[in-house]
Amino acid sequence: DEEKCVCIPDGDSAQDVPDFNWDDYLEETEAVAVPHHSFKHVDQGLQTGLTPGMKLEVCVRSEADSPYWVANIITTCGQLLLLRYEGYQDDRRADFWCDIMTADLHPLGWSRQHDKTMRPPEGVREKHQDWEALLEKALAEECSAPASLLELRGRDPVELLCAGCYVELQDSSDPGLAWAAEVEENVGGRLKLRLIGTEGLPDTPATLWLFYLHPRLHPPGWAKEHDCTLKPPSALTAELLEMALHTSVCLSQDQPAIAAHCFKEGMKLEAVDPAAPISIRPATVTRVYNEQYFLVTMDNLCDIEESDSAGRSFLCHRDSPGIFPAQWSLKNGLPLSPPPGYQGPDFDWADYLKQCEAEAAPQHCFPTEQCEHSFKEAMKLEAVNPLSPENIHVATVTRVKGQYIWLSLEGLKQPMPELIVHVDSLDIFPVSWCETNGYPLVYPIKPSVEKEKKIAVGNGKYCCPKIYFNHRCFSGPYLNKGRIAELPQFIGPGNCVLVLKEVLTLLINSAYKPSRVLRELQLDQESRWQGHGETLKAKYKGKSYRATVEIVRTADRVADFCRKTCIKLECCPNLFGPRMVLEHCSENCSVLTKTKYTYYYGKKKSKRVGRPPGGQTNLDAGVKRRGRRRKRRKQLFVHKKRRSSASVDNTPAGSPQGSGEEEDLDEDDSLSEDSGSEMQDDLQDDSEQSVGKSQPTTPSPSPPATPRPTRRRRKPRSPSFSDDENRPPSPKVMKITERSFKLCLDTSPLEWSVTDVVRFIRTTDCAPLARIFLDQEIDGQALLLLNLPTVQECMDLKLGPAIKLCHHIERVKLAFYQQFAT
Repeated sequence: DEEKCVCIPDGDSAQDVPDFNWDDYLEETEAVAVPHHSFKHVDQGLQTGLTPGMKLEVCVRSEADSPYWVANIITTCGQLLLLRYEGYQDDRRADFWCDIMTADLHPLGWSRQHDKTMRPPEGVREKHQDWEALLEKALAEECSAPASLLELRGRDPVELLCAGCYVELQDSSDPGLAWAAEVEENVGGRLKLRLIGTEGLPDTPATLWLFYLHPRLHPPGWAKEHDCTLKPPSALTAELLEMALHTSVCLSQDQPAIAAHCFKEGMKLEAVDPAAPISIRPATVTRVYNEQYFLVTMDNLCDIEESDSAGRSFLCHRDSPGIFPAQWSLKNGLPLSPPPGYQGPDFDWADYLKQCEAEAAPQHCFPTEQCEHSFKEAMKLEAVNPLSPENIHVATVTRVKGQYIWLSLEGLKQPMPELIVHVDSLDIFPVSWCETNGYPLVYPIKPSVEKEKKIAVGNGKYCCPKIYFNHRCFSGPYLNKGRIAELPQFIGPGNCVLVLKEVLTLLINSAYKPSRVLRELQLDQESRWQGHGETLKAKYKGKSYRATVEIVRTADRVADFCRKTCIKLECCPNLFGPRMVLEHCSENCSVLTKTKYTYYYGKKKSKRVGRPPGGQTNLDAGVKRRGRRRKRRKQLFVHKKRRSSASVDNTPAGSPQGSGEEEDLDEDDSLSEDSGSEMQDDLQDDSEQSVGKSQPTTPSPSPPATPRPTRRRRKPRSPSFSDDENRPPSPKVMKITERSFKLCLDTSPLEWSVTDVVRFIRTTDCAPLARIFLDQEIDGQALLLLNLPTVQECMDLKLGPAIKLCHHIERVKLAFYQQFAT
């Protein structure tokens, strides 16, 4: 049927939808992300477990016989430790850094067990004549760094829980029962587990997802140590138990101790059903196992078998999230769902307790509520779908009550009620967590894309044919031929406005200067086509631009629209349109040089004769108008996005990104009006803004045209960190030779001043962030203490820029240790 058309020709798979980008989504929705530090479990997964205040024994290299002495951990910075010998108290002059990967470090008592000499360095012997007593006092303290953590050599727990490891999983309803499980996949600490021996058992899943810090997860041998039944008992062989050391450290070092409870069987309370956390309902303590664990069952007044009731029971301890005292919902203004089978229009706790002949759990059985957190309504995050735990969705906080938040999952095929989640849940993550760990994120599809996926049925008047991109045709001075070649063969068929809008968006993203192309395409008030106005966006060198573009609505005007748009862009009239160019273009564009082609199809700038025949332009073709030159905006770094055919940010490689401030293209944005040398200008701009390059770019010969005055730019002044012999070194120069990741420093970063740090940052691709280091007075010592969470929180950076900045900080740390921390 010729009257039917499908808007996406190659199917409607997820690959056909543009890649999701958190930065763009937050900008479009005018929302903010939940701060990264709010997700404590994510930060814990990146820590080694060694903390300030711990003590260990370290080899004293300055002594002839290399004895050992006690040292205190002052600061941790990834795999680097800042240590201070016991006996120096508050004197920091002798502090030193060491790399846990290579240093000779041991727990307290190791030297005596292995008959090693213990003697302090000379500085401690000068301060303490009776240093033997000082040693005995230090060895008697219970603050030794665990031997297991030192054996891990600084690797974080997430690295160690690899596929093939074995763990023990405590049963969800019986604390005396555990299951052997194999780790099939580890995604940033979130483990996909395969339970062993559960085949054919009802209500027992074969696989499940749990974060490695979940209280039900334990290392191999835990069941035997705690007199629990392990199923199946022969699952773990002696060889597998020998591999359990690292797993034991990962699963036990961060889990808090379980406090004693005072619940009794038969007590009533309110609870969120873990199997479907969408409402709060009455529940009952049905069994007390010991002083730590008890069983809670969701109330159901219908006649059901006891086996069916077991599926709605879950194991709890005193601090378990999701359980509340009676009347909690009423006090917090929340609805309480009555149990199934309850008779009556409104649920009343007093009548219900009387009907059940039960008592409510007293308030003191529950922990004191804490309300200090950073979650607020309308914030965005990533959350696990409890009905399909393999899926992680974009989520929005819709309500906040105490320590609980209500989440709306986006990108669902079928609507689902809001989830009730504790702020410390292990199933919520910061924005970009999936991207960082290489895991797919379920995200909302834009309404325009959803419309494109639908089948349009009509009379064909508004159905656009396929629009082909003819890659062999001349791309003109505005469009990058390489990027044009990456575009799909065609777009459509489908609704005229939707298809042509997608075509124009792809062309804008394929330009050397997307803002310039958008400016050429914007609506010409003098000659409207009586079409449909659409707002398109472009990003270039850190600025965002918007313009209204007129798009035809009917199929009979599509061919003329495409041809006129091509003439506007000074490219071949057949570059894109409803006709496919197979071998030879009818315009014979391949044999024309840029100069000749611009003369025939372009604006003929050499003669300054105004508009091309049949074409339109939004730029003045005459002398440049005078006006106040706009001050250039301060450049800021933003997260570098992966370029795709549907991306709206197509800044050339090497160009600094910006703050994303939007501008109207009707303003004078100081862009070049010489369209015949767009690429040359673009490369020159990038060269002038590259840090550490002082030689100006020599322009290549351009097509004959009226010369225009060269714009002078103020080049960024930055200290020299290169090997350029033509520049005199600064008083405290730090010559840096970069070979892949390594640096070679002339001075120790511990001696760097704030100015030195700023000078270094300006030599990297994070140069726009140097102002932050200057404002916060970060010297060399402070630089060595920075890590990813600190950078994100203190500098208020998004994940992408923060990771890029930390990459350079780690280079300094590595060079510092290799050259100065021996």
